[in-house]
Amino acid sequence: MAELVFFSGTMDCGKSTLALQMDHNHRARGRGGVRFSRNDRAGDSTISSRLGLQTDAVEVEDRTDFWDEVVIRRTSGLRVDYLICDEAQFYSPAQVEQLARVVDEMDVDVFAFGITSDFRTRLFPGSQRLIELADKVQVLQVEALCWCGRRATQNARTLNGIMVVEGEQVMVGDVASTAGDTDSRDRTDAGVVGYETLCRRHYMRRVTAHGAHLMAGGDQPLPFDIDACLWPGAGQPGQQL
Repeated sequence: MAELVFFSGTMDCGKSTLALQMDHNHRARGRGGVRFSRNDRAGDSTISSRLGLQTDAVEVEDRTDFWDEVVIRRTSGLRVDYLICDEAQFYSPAQVEQLARVVDEMDVDVFAFGITSDFRTRLFPGSQRLIELADKVQVLQVEALCWCGRRATQNARTLNGIMVVEGEQVMVGDVASTAGDTDSRDRTDAGVVGYETLCRRHYMRRVTAHGAHLMAGGDQPLPFDIDACLWPGAGQPGQQL
């Protein structure tokens, strides 16, 4: 039986690498498939991995209908046994429903890969619908790390190195972009857009690697590394921290 499987995780956890590996494995066994992507960092009609792997794909647009995409290919004599759908968080809920219909009525496997939540910790509409409809939701085992070494669970957006929590949901940028390591896709009128994976603790405190470096360079220790229980006078009546 065909399945709709959603592979999710934060940025930098190997989603696109796994998408390319799965495509290779299925093709090696004689299965026919179609690769889809949207807003890939490397450009349109591409699936790329930060490990350097890259291949062509069909660019998903607002008007893309996955049912029609499969029908057109099958009526042209092409074999379609599975779909690889990268950057699925950018798909619309209606497109996710089309993918579910392709699975149920055409017996085509759909393997979707995407980020669950945006830089505001809100679910992407496409990811939300995938979680609601998928036969399986698998969190990738390769853990992205925060600058502090803890497991990263949040995707943070930076503007000129400073974390921001407001703005458009979709804005192209790269992980750990810096002023000296960007291209035209990273730059907006407001400055350089970048992304960084953070643990919940540092996301909530708005402390990125850049911010931690600046704070650590001063004479004062980072306030969240101080154990309040060991503060002089802590716990004594009348004492305030």
